[in-house]
Amino acid sequence: MRVIALVSGGKDSCYNMMQCVAAGHEVVALANLRPANHKDELDSYMYQTVGHEAIDLYSEAIGLPMYRRTIKGSSVAIGRDYTECEGDEVEDLYHLLKQIKEKEGVEGVSVGAILSDYQRVRVENVCKRLNLQPLAYLWRRNQEDLLREMILSNVQATIIKVAAFGLDPEKHLGKTLAQMEPYLKQISQDYGVHVCGEGGEYETFTLDCPLFRKRIVVDSSDVVMHSADAFAPVGYLRLLQLHLEDKAHHPPSSRALGVLQPCSSCVIQETSTENGDYKEISKPQVTWDLTASNSSDAVKLDHWSVKTKKGYQWISGQSIPMEGKSINDATRQTFSLLQVELEMKDYTLSDIVLLHLYTKDISDFGIINSVYQSYFNLNPPARVCVEAPLPDGISLQVDCLVHKSESTLQDITQGQKEVMHVQSISHWAPANIGPYSQSVKIGDEIFCAGQIGLVPCTMQLIEGGVRPEAALSLNHVQKILQATKSGTRLSNILLANCYVTDKKYIAAVQKYWQKAIKEDIEEDEGYGMMEATPGILVVVVIPHLPKGAAVEWHAIAMTHEARERQSFILNKKLEVYEINCKVVMSGSPSSAAISLSLSLLFSPVNPLSLKAALQELAVVFQQAMDKLPEDVIPVCFKIFYCKDAINPSLVQRDLARSLEDLPGSKNPLLILVPAADLPDLEILHVACWLTN
Repeated sequence: MRVIALVSGGKDSCYNMMQCVAAGHEVVALANLRPANHKDELDSYMYQTVGHEAIDLYSEAIGLPMYRRTIKGSSVAIGRDYTECEGDEVEDLYHLLKQIKEKEGVEGVSVGAILSDYQRVRVENVCKRLNLQPLAYLWRRNQEDLLREMILSNVQATIIKVAAFGLDPEKHLGKTLAQMEPYLKQISQDYGVHVCGEGGEYETFTLDCPLFRKRIVVDSSDVVMHSADAFAPVGYLRLLQLHLEDKAHHPPSSRALGVLQPCSSCVIQETSTENGDYKEISKPQVTWDLTASNSSDAVKLDHWSVKTKKGYQWISGQSIPMEGKSINDATRQTFSLLQVELEMKDYTLSDIVLLHLYTKDISDFGIINSVYQSYFNLNPPARVCVEAPLPDGISLQVDCLVHKSESTLQDITQGQKEVMHVQSISHWAPANIGPYSQSVKIGDEIFCAGQIGLVPCTMQLIEGGVRPEAALSLNHVQKILQATKSGTRLSNILLANCYVTDKKYIAAVQKYWQKAIKEDIEEDEGYGMMEATPGILVVVVIPHLPKGAAVEWHAIAMTHEARERQSFILNKKLEVYEINCKVVMSGSPSSAAISLSLSLLFSPVNPLSLKAALQELAVVFQQAMDKLPEDVIPVCFKIFYCKDAINPSLVQRDLARSLEDLPGSKNPLLILVPAADLPDLEILHVACWLTN
């Protein structure tokens, strides 16, 4: 695409521009915001202004037009999120990019952000308003690796400002990145300084890089002391005289950047032998004795779970019969009814934390998404979207988790909603350009959106089949958890769902999950000799996933130490079927996950009582609940069932009745989802999330 490069003069904006070219984009112009009244240094949360007097040389050095605008605004809206705000310095960026888009017809914007959510959120806001795609290839890269990569890629940048403990204006201003690299690594270890200066510790000015046709030479400069602090003096270079110098040999951009690999950070080594772990297992056939299930006793089916002390509540039942409607109309009606249901409980759509959307035909995804985005804007919920073999006449089914705290001010602060909605294309994880977030964090709980094996910088599926897809998509989950809360790992996952499109993939994803968790625990030195308890994995076979993916992971994680968890298993084997139950409780006894499965051991000669089987399932669930703290509430029973083995309406009615009949039972909300298949001999699998 045609790209405008935001340049400050620093190494990051320059190197990201190189990454854009390496990824096949065409940089057609440069953009810069400068301080008013010829100030050297502006107190800005958004822009680097030191060295602005030399920026005009970039146009001739690189051979592209330069568009500049004077910063008129200031840092007005400084919260975590940003919406259009008159008088804010972000609006200067909007007007500059609007002008360039109209003149140059650009489609993307090169952004050198590495770690600053503040800058990323604001650039993404501007880009969304202008229908431009932000390209932030440095986003969340390992800073030591990134600095080394810049130096090896011949980015010749000099330090022009220092403002951190361990950095001295008299000693370090004017030195190159290559000269400073060992020292920057040392003070990073000693004092926590960001190696790439992402905490404002230092700023640079790029004098040459492979994209430059001419190099910039500094003839004279002055050191200006901004603050003579005894521990962390602040000083910068005022660049007085500069000139351009022809380069002896300047190859075309594509050849100059031949050493750069567009997505070297997400190469997955897993190779695929698609069916290597697969063993054909034929599920026993069963005829159900429905005499007891056909009882005329009415059971009230709720659409809402109970509300927990933390403020969580789950809603289900949003499935609209087609009845001649288009998928557009059915989707709009579904979300309009959801909105009404929420309002009846004093919620709004913005209170949704996690939303599951099951569609009968994944080819309708584009239409569904276009309607969906009209209901969600700033900080949308995390989302899981898969195709499911829904009953005839039902085109889509929706359920969601909402949160609204009504506790004390301290509890509200601790349970504050934090949303990660990265829309920039990068090497980090797939951009969520659509109306859903990578993750939502409430207190200690992280809800991660469904992840498929997209290569982040191309947004295309990784090649090689199920194993590379499983590895890359789970790696996305890991990166999202880490970015949402530093130190959070795969081993912090409490409950994971893995959707696959073929039963042949079940063993492969189960095996990879075990391998990834084991490696994650071994990498965490904090575990020592303690054995960590992995979270629960529920694997479900469905017909299709978005973009033709073979695997999709979704997870609920806790930021508490996984080594402090407790777990236990309850199994009950009857003549024809078996019930398996696994429980994992978080380190702080505030959340838990329960897995319940019903497996047929062989084909019975006589019809089986479905009601009796569900009663036994409920009894095992109650036994599990008896071992958990009293204030932990089962919020939702997500019931995956083999569509050809069980009647869902009877399951919903008889299981609800069985749970109600238990002494002191805390009835979860029942949500039934048809599956193409389940692992081994399972015909029904319940995934239950519990919290207080």
